[in-house]
Amino acid sequence: MTKPAPKRYRTTNWNAYNRALIQRGSLSVWLDTSMSWQATPRGKRGRTQTYSDVAIQFCLTIKNLFGLPLR
Repeated sequence: MTKPAPKRYRTTNWNAYNRALIQRGSLSVWLDTSMSWQATPRGKRGRTQTYSDVAIQFCLTIKNLFGLPLR
């Protein structure tokens, strides 16, 4: 049994297609100005955190969105 040939899609509206390609890479990121990047002391033994949990979660979200390694 052979596979059916894949359908070929032809673009008819090039202006809209080009605008869509340009907008595809556009991403707006809004940060809360009251968000604290620095972690607050917890009063427990051991080393204190450098960054807050919200800052770490933000960085991990950006990492997953763009497929980037954390550096």
